[in-house]
Amino acid sequence: MSTIVKRPSADRRMKTILERPRGDLGAWPVAGGLAVIAIVFGTLNEHFLSAENLTNLALQMAATGTISLGVIMVILLGEIDLSAGSVSGLCAVVMTILSVRHGWNPVAAIGLALGVAALIGLVHGWMFTRLRMPSFVVTLAGLIGWQGLMLYLLGRGGTINLPFDGFIASLSDTWLPPWAGWLLAALIVGGWTAGSLVQRRLRRREDLPVGSPVWLALRLGGLAVALAAAVLVLSADRGVPLLLVIFGTLVVALDLMLRHTVFGRHMYAVGGNAEAARRAGIGIVRIRVIAFMASAALAAFGGILAASRLAAVNQSSGGSDTLLMAIAAAVIGGTSLFGGRGRAYAALLGILVIQSITNGMLLLSVDSSVRYMVTAAVLAVAVAIDSLARPGRPR
Repeated sequence: MSTIVKRPSADRRMKTILERPRGDLGAWPVAGGLAVIAIVFGTLNEHFLSAENLTNLALQMAATGTISLGVIMVILLGEIDLSAGSVSGLCAVVMTILSVRHGWNPVAAIGLALGVAALIGLVHGWMFTRLRMPSFVVTLAGLIGWQGLMLYLLGRGGTINLPFDGFIASLSDTWLPPWAGWLLAALIVGGWTAGSLVQRRLRRREDLPVGSPVWLALRLGGLAVALAAAVLVLSADRGVPLLLVIFGTLVVALDLMLRHTVFGRHMYAVGGNAEAARRAGIGIVRIRVIAFMASAALAAFGGILAASRLAAVNQSSGGSDTLLMAIAAAVIGGTSLFGGRGRAYAALLGILVIQSITNGMLLLSVDSSVRYMVTAAVLAVAVAIDSLARPGRPR
């Protein structure tokens, strides 16, 4: 009598494939690094852990962190976007010109700037997928070209100021009252708890492994403690900044999209093995084009947040080390340069590491040359950990 072997469903096989690979350390190295940074700089300068400095740190990380979110979308495919900085500056200039010089409603100006960014991403994706140009070359050309267009739009003046009492500038000067901060923290913990319980039930129904409830309780408790500490510290100064809330919302929304939608699973599949994804019927061209469009749109929004904080745009908007810090934040946070592995939280963790190092060294009056070298060393260590933890690496 023959034995009937029950095959797992296609959806179940996909979920099993997308489980965290063995050897992936997740966010633990980054969390450990943050603890070391806090101890070292907190010991060397008592102002580092003050409420005022931590509030400034939260403001500093929002714009570059948002750009890093877009970079993650492309890195997940095993590609790179070198135009993110220039796109952020160009779209911030477009938004400012429409709002200040042409009297557009600020929301409409922001919407059109994001539309321009999506069109730029569409062009990049088309060049990459249809013309088969390497993403490095496509976005390197974009870095140069879009920066040139930004300088052309700015003209000889080079700087356009935003009204300090306007809607755009107020984004970086709005603070939540203490009760709103505590309510937001409670909603996050409650939502995370409900989502975790639903996920455990769904995994049991699909006969997939379920983690220990003790481990789940520890994670939820750690999240609650971290959020409570953040709200307590920020409320001791000016309150929770709206910029941080916007950035955090983007992180959560993008993470949910990547982990719990068909499109997100297809993103990981294409990044992990494009040929296998194609044979599975996934439209890899569509996935890649959308990733470049999302990268450009998030870069543009990051540029708008940076313009809000500066209350102006100028020739250095999106320039300097913005692009390098955005890419470094994604990699330091745990996004694999080999593609197929990483989460949106990498942008939050990575930019927090970079800005903490920069902020701490500025408080200690360390020369900028040393700051660059230290950031480079941290990036190299992050890539080395990723390479060593990568499944199937040569022994």
